[in-house]
Amino acid sequence: MSDQRDAVRSNAKYLRNVRPIDPDEICEYVDGSPHPAVVRQHLRELAVDLGLLEREDGTFVPVSEEPVSPRRGPVERFPAAYERRLDDLLADRYGVNWHEDATGDLLRSTIRRFKTQYLEGRSVEYDDDVAAGYAIYHLPGYYAAVQYALDDLADRGLLDRSMRVLDIGAGVGGPALGLCDYLPDDSLLEYHAVEPSAAADVLEELLDETGQNVHSTIHRTTAEAFDPAAVTDDDSDGFDPTAPDDGFDLILACNVLSEVDDPTAVLRSALELLAPDGTALAMAPADKNTSVGLRAVERDLEDERLWEPDELGLADGDDADGRHGRVTVYGPTVRLWSGKRPTDRGWSFDVRPDLEVPRFQRKLDEATPEGDDEHASGEFVNVDVQFSYSQLRLDGRRRHELALETNDWATMAEMDRHVTNRIDLVAAKLSRSLSESDDDYHGRSGRSNPLFKISDGSESIDQYAVLTNETELNRPLLEADYGDLCSFEQILALWNDDEGAYNLVVDENTIVDHLG
Repeated sequence: MSDQRDAVRSNAKYLRNVRPIDPDEICEYVDGSPHPAVVRQHLRELAVDLGLLEREDGTFVPVSEEPVSPRRGPVERFPAAYERRLDDLLADRYGVNWHEDATGDLLRSTIRRFKTQYLEGRSVEYDDDVAAGYAIYHLPGYYAAVQYALDDLADRGLLDRSMRVLDIGAGVGGPALGLCDYLPDDSLLEYHAVEPSAAADVLEELLDETGQNVHSTIHRTTAEAFDPAAVTDDDSDGFDPTAPDDGFDLILACNVLSEVDDPTAVLRSALELLAPDGTALAMAPADKNTSVGLRAVERDLEDERLWEPDELGLADGDDADGRHGRVTVYGPTVRLWSGKRPTDRGWSFDVRPDLEVPRFQRKLDEATPEGDDEHASGEFVNVDVQFSYSQLRLDGRRRHELALETNDWATMAEMDRHVTNRIDLVAAKLSRSLSESDDDYHGRSGRSNPLFKISDGSESIDQYAVLTNETELNRPLLEADYGDLCSFEQILALWNDDEGAYNLVVDENTIVDHLG
């Protein structure tokens, strides 16, 4: 069998740049003339190593080297195919009417319990019932959130059509499914999930709904115990995720860092498996504890060197195509001043349009018994898309490559010097309008003026842009997206004693430019 496989490999390598690889043709060149179905299976197993896509007609072609383009428009709904698969899984596990009677009560109480445990900062044990409840309540939102975070990378051409991905704490698969659907059909994905709990059973079912060019493996172990050697195929062309010149193109750590004992150590270990030009994407829910915790991990790891120059055969201070092995914050937070780092509380999250209500959430919610005094309509519907995220790289790249000079711009680190003065400033917009929520994450309510968290990466105290008088010249503040840079000319610096923060007033005298 090994000789047969080697023969298929050799023929595929020869033909891949000549014409589509047809199993019906290759079987004629292999000793013993194996059946085309056998050759096709060998090609599927070799597809990742050879960079081959399987087409609908059964032939194989090389994957394109064109980067993935960013998604256009919002994520509107959780796909029907995944809805059906989850509904089928629930029916198999709890019965066709899983949302009713005792099983419905069980799932509703389970969701209530893990929501309470989570808000109180207690650990959640993921048995079969918790995994099912988690999928019902969280899967759609996480599916959407990861796609918005991937946009930052696709916008700069940093997502390839051929990718090796490691998903630490994959859970029931929201980020995995979002990634699979984000990538175009002509993409090749080698996906490795690390998930020790019963959530892996749900993940395995849902991954079956992904395309034929998604090659997935689930490692049922903890992030701390994961052995990267387990991803190396003895028949591969030498992929070694532990080598500094190889590794994973994308590492996901989504909604998991708040659930491990040492999140910095877990993410550091994951970064050691990152390719020199890859990205580690860590995500967390938008609530205060997990969001601030994520930013703390980001700051703990920033500027750490994960390997020394001699490991790449370099002298101290030398570089190898930018591969310095030092952790850099790519985004969405910024570092616009050389040598300066933020030390504020770091609470920042993005908010995107709500999804359509998935059928399985509506079924569970509407089947709640009338005598359930705890229930309010919509309790088991969760279509909000609110999330914090951090993108880390090892090649020194940042989403915004900008170094400011004090003779041109004020720095937020010295905002106390500028109170009551009008100044010129460059900062990233790091929130949607905080005045639009009756209960936003600063406890403010009833504000009529749009209010946005902004940052230049030097601040030690939270700072907010307050739009008091909208004009044509300051409207770019409203139009800028989360993470985008803006310049502010003649912005008024004030201290807000009630909030313990700086308010930077954007009025009819202020000019705002969107820097992209």
